[in-house]
Amino acid sequence: MSINPPVMDMQPNVYLIEGESAFSYLPIIRKLQNQGKKVISFGIGQPDFPTPDHIKNAAKAALDDNFTGYTETQGIPELREAVANYLNSRYGSDVKSEEVIVTPGSKTAIFMAAAAYIRQNDEAIIIEPSYYAYAQVVKLFGGIPKFVSLDFDPNKGFSLNVEKIEKQITNHTRMIFVNNPHNPTGAVFSRDQLDQLVELARKKNIILVADEIYDNLIYRGSFKSLISYSEWRDNLLYINGFSKTFSMTGWRLAYLVARKELMPRFNDLAVSLYSCATSFVQKAGVIALNGDWTPVKNMAEEFNRRAQVLYTILKNAEGFEPYLPQGAFYMFPRISSILRKTNLTVKEFVNLLLEKAGVLVLPGDAFPDKAGKEFVRFSYATSMESIKEGAERIVEFTKDIFKK
Repeated sequence: MSINPPVMDMQPNVYLIEGESAFSYLPIIRKLQNQGKKVISFGIGQPDFPTPDHIKNAAKAALDDNFTGYTETQGIPELREAVANYLNSRYGSDVKSEEVIVTPGSKTAIFMAAAAYIRQNDEAIIIEPSYYAYAQVVKLFGGIPKFVSLDFDPNKGFSLNVEKIEKQITNHTRMIFVNNPHNPTGAVFSRDQLDQLVELARKKNIILVADEIYDNLIYRGSFKSLISYSEWRDNLLYINGFSKTFSMTGWRLAYLVARKELMPRFNDLAVSLYSCATSFVQKAGVIALNGDWTPVKNMAEEFNRRAQVLYTILKNAEGFEPYLPQGAFYMFPRISSILRKTNLTVKEFVNLLLEKAGVLVLPGDAFPDKAGKEFVRFSYATSMESIKEGAERIVEFTKDIFKK
């Protein structure tokens, strides 16, 4: 018998899960601020805009109407209808409301996708650098994450290479996670690349898990949604939500779209996991989709302006290789020459930058697996004033590095 108390004996896969690095820096920032230091953070990826008033008012009205009980597990009908209408009008799809299930945040939808399909030793291809959660849920359910790196061009940024993905496919490959627009790079994958990927998934009988949470933050190029393909029902689990588009991160509202025959299973999984998404938040979601989109457009335009300012200043930072992102609100510049000059790892560089310059960026290897080990992530979801000051601090910091 183990000498440990039984509560210490968790199932082994739980110990494989890693946390999110952005949150681990919060106590460090707080400590520096308590010491009187001004810290500029390019860390956590959430819009710095308030949720639009008409959405907040819808939630208040629902509360005043005492709409505070359980709802249907799948989501209130008017929200599922609004989601279907949005996807169909925006992307020319043919989604039915009964093919939508509402979730408390997109992480829950990602969890449900893995729970429903990943079996012991199944392989899931994750395009890296990647949003950290994909690999964690795969590991939790006994699967094996297989990482395939994006191509990087210092002048253009990142792009998808479908040939590299195809080379990693085996008889055990179950799904491919596709985050587009992409966190942490700000890339938007081209139509040709997506056409190739969809064809590959069909040919190899692989599930595509599409996470398009940043689909309304596009600045350059054109965006094609995976829900726009006419035969999407055979290979696609589609995830989107309200956090980024409507600046509703704390509201925890998202959705998963799949063919209607799967919904009874997803419903049973959901009711065992969370019963239903928050009732009055769902009412606000209806108004978000059906109401005024002017705040969304204004926010996207401001993010574009910030990206250009950040890029312009960072071009003067010796050792940084910035590029103009196409979407989301991230830049992921390479700093390989700085790491060689200082003989630091990317985590050590990030800690030094925070300590000496009072600027937080995230280490690229926090976005698994190994593709980010010479990169750092900027989230420019912060004020223009902070972007200018933070980027200028980095310019001065790198001057000192290369003087030595």
